[in-house]
Amino acid sequence: MTFIRRVEMVEDVIKSRLPAHQVAQLHGVSAPTVRKWVSRFLAEGKPGLADRSSRPDVSPRAISPQKALTIVELRKKRMTQARIAEYLSLSKATVSRVLTRAGVARPSDLEPTEPVKRYEHERPGDMIHIDTKKLGRIEKTGHRATGNRRDRSRGAGWEVLFVAVDDHTRIAYTELHPDESQESACRFLKNAHAYYCSLGAAPQRLLTDNGSAFRAKSFNQVCTSLEIRQRFTRPYRPQTNGKAERFIQSALREWAYGFVYKDSKERADMLRDWIHHYNWHRPHQGIGGEAPMSRLSTKRKNLLQLHS
Repeated sequence: MTFIRRVEMVEDVIKSRLPAHQVAQLHGVSAPTVRKWVSRFLAEGKPGLADRSSRPDVSPRAISPQKALTIVELRKKRMTQARIAEYLSLSKATVSRVLTRAGVARPSDLEPTEPVKRYEHERPGDMIHIDTKKLGRIEKTGHRATGNRRDRSRGAGWEVLFVAVDDHTRIAYTELHPDESQESACRFLKNAHAYYCSLGAAPQRLLTDNGSAFRAKSFNQVCTSLEIRQRFTRPYRPQTNGKAERFIQSALREWAYGFVYKDSKERADMLRDWIHHYNWHRPHQGIGGEAPMSRLSTKRKNLLQLHS
């Protein structure tokens, strides 16, 4: 029963002076239920008709606050949940509930959270982020679009999307290659360097992950010949190369998985149109909702528009 129905039921008994069994029939409850709510109203008034917690006033088997604090302190000393339960003669379920409430149930919760460091270089070309993403080849429209699990391209192989993103402007350059070899990486770097130079933003520094293609001597020689200083991301810290990682997420959502393709060639053709939209027209929230090309100087943009 709702609170209002309980008030009406009590008023039928007290004000209308109807017998309890008749009021019970009117409201579809038992006579003991009517007497229960009338007694609560007489003792506490209308607040007594509100819902109450079903939790008992006394829980003899509940652990004390001091013991709960001990569980958390032992956890911070890197003790496992099983050892804590055995040491304090408690059940594993009880220890797990306490640690979950305290937010230290997983081992990773015990590690200090590294603060997010956001940065942006002052000029275009000061830092170029490079990353890769492996994509499955498309031989026919897949089951994600058709809904038929039989429509799968098994053994079609892979192709690799190479990505370069300018740290200041967020202008991106992409290429699809058949593999992630050092030859493909070197070819991509040369083409990306020529592209950014055509915008008047010659790359000065380069940030890559620790993949074998980027650690290769041939890739380092290309960097030296182009007068680019190469840096590597910290191991197991993909957020160091966050601008390229974020671009890849957008590319997958809006280009790779945003359309239905009949084959890989159609997807590659769409990449050219999408990257133009990304650089020239798509608003980027990281730079105040502007398109990446808008961050080039006015002189550079005018020359580029005349050239195009």
